[in-house]
Amino acid sequence: MATETSLLVLLPALVTVVTAILSRRPIESLLAGVMVGLLMLEPAAALSNFSAILLDVMMDETIAWIIIVCGLMGSLITLLMRVGAANAFSRAISSKVNNPKSALLYTWLLGLVVFIDDYLNALAVGSSMRKVTDKFKVSREMLAYVVDSTAAPICVLVPVSTWAVFYAGLFMDSGYAESGQGMALYVSAIPYMVYPIVAMLLVPLVAVGIVPALGMMKSAQQRAANGAAPQPLDEAAEEGQVDTEDRVQIYHFVLPIVALLGFSIWYDLDVQIGVIMSVAITICLFGAQRLMAWTQMFDAVIDGIKIMLPALTMVVMAFVFKEVNDQLGLATYVIANVAPLMTPLMFPALTFLTMALISFATGSSWGVFAIAIPIILPLAESVGVSIPLAIGALVSASAFGSHACFYSDATVLAAQGSGCDVMDHALTQIPYALIAAAISCVGLTVLAAF
Repeated sequence: MATETSLLVLLPALVTVVTAILSRRPIESLLAGVMVGLLMLEPAAALSNFSAILLDVMMDETIAWIIIVCGLMGSLITLLMRVGAANAFSRAISSKVNNPKSALLYTWLLGLVVFIDDYLNALAVGSSMRKVTDKFKVSREMLAYVVDSTAAPICVLVPVSTWAVFYAGLFMDSGYAESGQGMALYVSAIPYMVYPIVAMLLVPLVAVGIVPALGMMKSAQQRAANGAAPQPLDEAAEEGQVDTEDRVQIYHFVLPIVALLGFSIWYDLDVQIGVIMSVAITICLFGAQRLMAWTQMFDAVIDGIKIMLPALTMVVMAFVFKEVNDQLGLATYVIANVAPLMTPLMFPALTFLTMALISFATGSSWGVFAIAIPIILPLAESVGVSIPLAIGALVSASAFGSHACFYSDATVLAAQGSGCDVMDHALTQIPYALIAAAISCVGLTVLAAF
């Protein structure tokens, strides 16, 4: 490569973050960061390298999985909205909710239940509660914050989730857990995963007003309270809605969601099978009861995939950006320069801060940790820090990246599910993520002292 590993490896991430804040357009910001990185790597071959990386990313099994799962989640959401099932659910929940605080608390509780996968959580909870929070004049930005805070943070803390399975596999691959023992090591680290615990517990405090609306969130809440119109996502999903309100009951909403969760769990946390079966069951149910014509349902399936295209494009670009940063050596450079500062007391907090910065900068919650684990865990052993505590710091950083990054997949999908602009969600959420991160640094330091 044309560039040596130096402080300049931070430049693409810096360009991306600054451009995203100034332009409020994350796809173009990611593209700008990608091009800066490619020019640093090999200026004469930047275009051909971009084409090659984009092709590699599109052929990646993870991206294919994301496209299938998120596309079909869009289909399911559109089906539920067009038949009026989402309205039926909203009416049922609204009967139990009597103010904005309880609306947000119900959203938080629903997020605790949908713990299998952060993508599933972000899309299902946001779309389920959007009409309820709209009714009580809660801003879409606040809804997206609550949804995002119960996506990755909850999935991290529950060993029956895609996150736990991923990390358990990494521990076995790196030799820190024997075959079949990766999950046991992961479970031993859960008490040390301070950031997801703090982020999760901060939500009800924000919901009831103990922690006030801060910065741009305060403005968003004031606009919603004054009756500002919601985002146009509902209009796209509900276009062509059929008139079946008198025949649609709450089970028309609950059954597809239960099928989604049930089949995902039954097939070893395979959310792809879960969403395929859920869409199929929904189509059969609505068709058998003649709630929608078959042609209308298949139109809804296609339209739902179309609605997800902007979010999927952003996720693809985030993966391209992550690949460019990997080629630049961003993760290894930052870790290598922070390693000399490590002491037993400061190790967990510094690990959290370093990996949180990398995860935030690259938008990668999983990828960079495949690089970091073989470096960080031996370093922890060498300075006398327990492996579960080191893992807790690493997974906390991963959860922060997923939660706080402006262009991470979970941030994008939480905004999509909540009917909110991605940058509006990211900028209103960031103060709460930083508060949780600051508390986590203190918590990890206290844990290291004992």
